[in-house]
Amino acid sequence: MNLAIWDIESSSAITDFGSIIEIGGILVDENFKEKDRFNLRCRLPEGEIPQAMALIVNKTSINKLTKVNLSHYQMLGEIEKIFKKWSPAIFLGWSNIGFDDEMLRKEFFKGIRYPYITNASPNKRHDGINIARAAYAVDPNVLQTEINAKNNPVFKLESLSRMNGFDSSDAHSALFDATLTMKILGLIKKKQPTTWNTFLNTANRSDTETIFKKENMITLNEYFYGKSRLYLCAPLHPKYCIHPIYQWGQAVDLRVDVEPLLKMSINEIKIEMKKTPKFLRTIRSNKAPIILGPEYGMKTEPYNAMDPNLIKKRSEIIKNDEKFSMKILTALREIAEEKEQSKSQEDIYPEESIYTKFVSNKDTALFPAWHAASWKDKLRLLDKFEDQRLVGFGKKIIFQEAPEVLPSDILNTIKRSIAKRILSQNKEKWWTVSTCYSEIDTLRDRYSDENDNEKLKFLDELNEYVMSVQKKYENV
Repeated sequence: MNLAIWDIESSSAITDFGSIIEIGGILVDENFKEKDRFNLRCRLPEGEIPQAMALIVNKTSINKLTKVNLSHYQMLGEIEKIFKKWSPAIFLGWSNIGFDDEMLRKEFFKGIRYPYITNASPNKRHDGINIARAAYAVDPNVLQTEINAKNNPVFKLESLSRMNGFDSSDAHSALFDATLTMKILGLIKKKQPTTWNTFLNTANRSDTETIFKKENMITLNEYFYGKSRLYLCAPLHPKYCIHPIYQWGQAVDLRVDVEPLLKMSINEIKIEMKKTPKFLRTIRSNKAPIILGPEYGMKTEPYNAMDPNLIKKRSEIIKNDEKFSMKILTALREIAEEKEQSKSQEDIYPEESIYTKFVSNKDTALFPAWHAASWKDKLRLLDKFEDQRLVGFGKKIIFQEAPEVLPSDILNTIKRSIAKRILSQNKEKWWTVSTCYSEIDTLRDRYSDENDNEKLKFLDELNEYVMSVQKKYENV
């Protein structure tokens, strides 16, 4: 299967309220032979205040932010076209599952496009950083890494590329970062051909579930506190091994004496789940977890010091005990429901509601016709959507692209809502004019101390731009 390696740069680190401003990608075959590439940049959507630090990291000038040819709406249309043309493929980037994928999904949702383009069949998705961490856990000689102050290897893309002999001087531009990801992954494939294929086996939920339902023992790779670790686990009984709410696989860490657990009540299990080291491990089935054969975990501490027969006995007990697995799932359901009840009751904005209510198939089927219509007809066609979130998003898109077709009452309502958001003096979920000014002041102090005149000049330009946006919306 082809690999679609992609990367975004954004106006903000907040995936619900920021925007993609640049995206690049390279399509390669399974031997990393290039088949296609693209790079797109767009203007910042009207009425959005960017984060200064995000723009500094991705080296975006105010000119680039405001004067490039593509509008934000046009760019999303181009991305959809390219990704459809590249399908079927495994879509991956660097930390994309936690950020780039989330940003793209939310952008497509707000842009009245199908959000799950990178992982809905026939496509699959994976994450380059997960693969690199797993490859390193299996064999630290596979990649040269910097070691940080806490004595942990550094897996930042720029650092890893530099340490392995790749020019990383233009890191944090979209196509360049996609190229670096391709080079690092190509190196891993070359040095670890066997595990490379195993890594890719979990690029979608159903393939992942097939693996852990079938196996008595697996090695799960997890990364936290700066370390990439291998855990030898036994998945629960095949009928009862998936979290009842989150739909993630569940497995027991084989370092744990399981026999006392079998006798516990559901409440006792819940108490036990809070203890460390954790006896239960989660297999995030839809997030490309790394699952290897048991032989990898067997060679790792503490499992390599344990009796292999004891490990095998524990795995068989777990895999075959339906009642125990059912108790685990009941405990997990109760914990999830308690968590849900204690959640904050504050308002959820349409932009952050992608997972709270899925768009109906009926509305999704209307998307192509809506995009194909003229701007005047787009306004009329909004009445066909049942989901009011889409109606609101559609009006905003028309406001940004063709405000002249909006009746004055809708136009003024949108302008007032933008003004209310960006001029707010409260602590909001999005960047406001005042949070941007505070950020600029803080960064100014920092770059003055460092005598970084280039960044100081940029901050002045950004300050001027934000002032012009403020002035425009103060008069609404």
